[in-house]
Amino acid sequence: MASQADSVTGSAGQPGEHHDDEAMLAELGYKQELHRGMSGFSNFAVSFSIISILSGCVTTFYLAMDAGGPSAINLGWPLVGVMVLCVALAMAEVCSVYPTAGGLYYWAGKLARRNKRVWAWYVGWFNFLGEVAVTAAIDYGAAITWMALLNLVFGLEVTLVSTFVAFVIIIALHGLLNTFGVNLVKLLSDVSAWWHLAGVAVIVAVLWLVPDRHQTMDFTFTGFVNETGWSSGIYVFLIGLLLAQYTFTGYDASAHIAEETKSASTEAPKGIVRSVWVSLLAGWILLISITAAIQDYAATRASDTGLPVAQVFIDAAGRNLGITLLFICAIAQFFCGMASVTANSRMTYAFSRDNALPGSRLWAKVNPRTGTPTNSIWLCVGLAILVTLPAIQNLTAFFAVTSIAVIGLYIAYVVPVYLRRTNPEFRPGRWNLGRWSAPLGWIAIVWVAFIVVLFMLPAYAPGTFGDASFNYAPLAVLFVLIFSTVSWFVRGRQHFMVDVPQGHDTVEPAEIFR
Repeated sequence: MASQADSVTGSAGQPGEHHDDEAMLAELGYKQELHRGMSGFSNFAVSFSIISILSGCVTTFYLAMDAGGPSAINLGWPLVGVMVLCVALAMAEVCSVYPTAGGLYYWAGKLARRNKRVWAWYVGWFNFLGEVAVTAAIDYGAAITWMALLNLVFGLEVTLVSTFVAFVIIIALHGLLNTFGVNLVKLLSDVSAWWHLAGVAVIVAVLWLVPDRHQTMDFTFTGFVNETGWSSGIYVFLIGLLLAQYTFTGYDASAHIAEETKSASTEAPKGIVRSVWVSLLAGWILLISITAAIQDYAATRASDTGLPVAQVFIDAAGRNLGITLLFICAIAQFFCGMASVTANSRMTYAFSRDNALPGSRLWAKVNPRTGTPTNSIWLCVGLAILVTLPAIQNLTAFFAVTSIAVIGLYIAYVVPVYLRRTNPEFRPGRWNLGRWSAPLGWIAIVWVAFIVVLFMLPAYAPGTFGDASFNYAPLAVLFVLIFSTVSWFVRGRQHFMVDVPQGHDTVEPAEIFR
């Protein structure tokens, strides 16, 4: 299989780059329909905003406080971060050859040596599940943060129902913002990247300079806490890694917006990798600073705000300054959710373009005025709300959504990496790993296999079905497997990549994966 990237002669910054991007996309089988106006920085900014260390680190801090404590937080973060960087590097190498909005499922279809459409079908559905779940988890986490802020400022009572209402309002606003067009989203994504970096700098400075006392370095890095009900310290520590693993999701966004990015064969893979290593460094500094600034560990975990990090800010910096730090996080999380809806809608648009989803002709439409898939945007918003409905009854549902997001996305992430490693005909593109490709790829595969099993296990005892501690992630994965299998035989094998909506392809659909 010849490298598609090798046939493109233009280079970044040259007058013909936009034409070259369109020509490369045409060779991959699709017409240029989305507005291609994003720079490399904007591409990075979307993935960096979705990873959002001011979102994942803040909203799931409570879990690591219970499962392993400081050791799981500050030793777990670099451990997970390095493994995730291997996954990102392996994905980026494939993205350079196939920079399409379909991303992961398209890669799987091109790289599989047999049953190409079947591989693409299953990867697409896991990616779709993960995108919806991570969008729901991000915006529900943002709702928790905003409710904590409103509680501190106005005394608003924090309940599961009021938090869910806040979630619906936030995600509806994200749908509206994405509907207005890609230029607005691009501008806000660029602002988001700088807001995250500046926000972390401000929070870290305040947490080190203002408090009179800090935790010892020994406690900050090696302190161990177990409030999960499980007796195995190793198991508890591993469960605490969900803080980091959940945060390091969504960087496939750089691939999904590749059709809107200039010089996509180099800038999209760079966006994937940069978003991870920048988040790894900045997030570690942030987590160390938050942990060291905890004044009363038990009281922080039981905070009335419903968000332990908010209590850390207030105890360490005083009420007014603490509220300001929480406001920085709340704005960052709003940006994060906005970027997640962007990526989710692009993947949905691409999957529908190949006639995978019921009602594909509707979801594959592009608004001619804005150059955005407006219908797909609102489909994603609606499904995210549906996924989060159980959170009205108990907060364990939020943990289940985060697990589903991690599992669904990482299954979709690793399958193309595995297929690339087992396909000797693959030819690297402009951005590649050289001799490091094989070792990094296999490390990524082994790590993802490990965490997929790990995060199907219950975080809190007893974890039995019917109990509030039950982890619904295995059932969600089983549902997707059953649904995608049944739908493949009922509909997919006749229509996916065969009978597709008209006007999107440059070759016969059945020829795209050949």
